[in-house]
Amino acid sequence: MKFSMIFEAQLVDPTPERERQVIHDCVEQAVHAEKMGFDRVWAVEHHSLTQYAHMSASEVFLSWVAARTERIRIGHGVVTMPFGYQHPVRVAERAAMLDVLSGGRVDIGAGRGATRQEMRMYGVRQEDTYPQMEEALRIFSGAWREERFEWHGSIDIGPGAVLPRPVQDPHPPLFMACSKHDTLRLAAELGIGALVLGFAGADDVRAMRKVYDDAIAVRDGSRLVSTEVNDHFSALCPTVVLDDAERALRLGTRGQRFFAESIAHWYGGAPAPTGYAEDDDHTAALERRRAELVARLHEANVPARPVDTGPYNTDHAYGDADTAIAYVERLREIGVDEVMCLIQMGTVPQEVCMETIRQWGERVIPHFRAREGAAR
Repeated sequence: MKFSMIFEAQLVDPTPERERQVIHDCVEQAVHAEKMGFDRVWAVEHHSLTQYAHMSASEVFLSWVAARTERIRIGHGVVTMPFGYQHPVRVAERAAMLDVLSGGRVDIGAGRGATRQEMRMYGVRQEDTYPQMEEALRIFSGAWREERFEWHGSIDIGPGAVLPRPVQDPHPPLFMACSKHDTLRLAAELGIGALVLGFAGADDVRAMRKVYDDAIAVRDGSRLVSTEVNDHFSALCPTVVLDDAERALRLGTRGQRFFAESIAHWYGGAPAPTGYAEDDDHTAALERRRAELVARLHEANVPARPVDTGPYNTDHAYGDADTAIAYVERLREIGVDEVMCLIQMGTVPQEVCMETIRQWGERVIPHFRAREGAAR
């Protein structure tokens, strides 16, 4: 089992100064993650989603991280693939350049960037997002495998070379963000890894793992996007770990409340999130507002699951290291290939993020490494 972290660059009450600080804080967390034994860092790509995600140029962020690290893998989790955001050849060139500079450490995830705000900023039509995301994946795999490439689909490309060539042969592993059962099935049919939400808890992750595995079992190979198949299942794990388990729970649920209300704001038109006192009962607050937030998401045609329960269930790795180990044991039993830690939620202080990374690196990850070693 692999261990990773994902960055949104969230912050409360943004100012240019706070924004700059949180981006540098994310870099420091990523560097610390390598020292603490994490396998990978992921960075999202979102646009114009104030508070929720200030990570608009993840390729630049990941390049900066790659330059300051030596071993940890560098993941785009994910690139917005519809052509209005960026031409697929340009994404292939950038990813290959980063693969060269990082010594073959890049992973590429695909996403739609389907909030109304983002689509308005780039002139993207919602009906184009799924077909163009799939087409972009096919373009990448061909452009990286073939010395002289051309493509004639909804867009015409080439013939010509896509340079530089990536270090990983024939190309970096491919993934897709999966928030619904339909997208899990699609990822399985395309033969690419699944990056799934884990906010709804371990039971929901179990259900998503089954959907993915069932789709893999019945695929006939006709929709595979590459000769290289990547059946890797990575599940989000919101976490804050401190010696003071009660404070970790308060800070974790506060961060999750901010995250949930940010989702409801940008995906469903709810009020913008705000900062909250540390000693509020954030679990109860999330439960009280669940019906209101879910109603707004339905009004905006956001898929019913896992959003209905996802951001509002607080049974996660919030507590001391033993709490985190117990939760990850549940994920291990389900068959999760990668635990993707979400630590940098908008209200979680930098020193708490760094301490959580340390606790995972010194106590949680070694527990599972030792278990795997004994099994071997």
